Amino acid sequence: MERKWLLRTGGKSMKFDEFDKKMRVYEQSLDQVMLQEIFLVARLDGNRFTKLTKEQCHFDTPFDIKFRDIMIETVKELMNYGIRFIYGYTESDEISLLLHPDDNTFGRKVRKYNSILAGVASSSFSLRIDRQAVFDCRIVPLPTMECVTDYFLWRQEDANRNALNSHCYWMLRKNGESATEATEELSGKSVAFKNELLYQNGINYDTVPNWQKRGVGIYWDKTDKTGVSPITGEDEIAERRELKVDYDLPLGREYREYIIGLLENV
Repeated sequence: MERKWLLRTGGKSMKFDEFDKKMRVYEQSLDQVMLQEIFLVARLDGNRFTKLTKEQCHFDTPFDIKFRDIMIETVKELMNYGIRFIYGYTESDEISLLLHPDDNTFGRKVRKYNSILAGVASSSFSLRIDRQAVFDCRIVPLPTMECVTDYFLWRQEDANRNALNSHCYWMLRKNGESATEATEELSGKSVAFKNELLYQNGINYDTVPNWQKRGVGIYWDKTDKTGVSPITGEDEIAERRELKVDYDLPLGREYREYIIGLLENV
């Protein structure tokens, strides 16, 4: 028999609906709800990925195509989850996802976005390497389109700095320097110094693949698909959305216009 009454502290009984309402106040006490029509970016980062990628999975250094492709597939999994994402971007062990300003999934509750997106990313990546991988997630509110483009320009510049440092560091390591020696040699050095260091050791940074220096973009594209009508049996053309991967993102103002174009075409 279903229990319709519960005993509350102090001996006073109450209906379950009343008890449920009382307890949910505590659960929801720290809920943050993002305002409508504000742009949101979900930023995910791999947790303890240095140990995972270098010591457990033994991915190539400084960059590994298999790792890149797993990150891309993880982005696709997130973008196909059911939330209205406009654009996905990944560099290193980082993912940034731009939500449609009208997206109202989960009532725009931050805790729901954070927990579910981190869970989807973690499970997707883990299944692809057959071991545990963990992502964290944070929601970044951006009030204007300019802030949105600034955000992605910022992350792209971070990708470039990381790529330059990684190529220098691993070049020194492969030349016999210890982790400490390589780190100390690069500490406080300018971009020009690092470029020259690579060049003197046979690496022209200008020829490094753009996906390493600029990151990878994933966006929705409309395409026509030919099929057969189940009603008439005749050929018909239907418009479908599919995810496209861009390994050669533009820079600077062109990249800003690239992001604006995606926003204007949703």
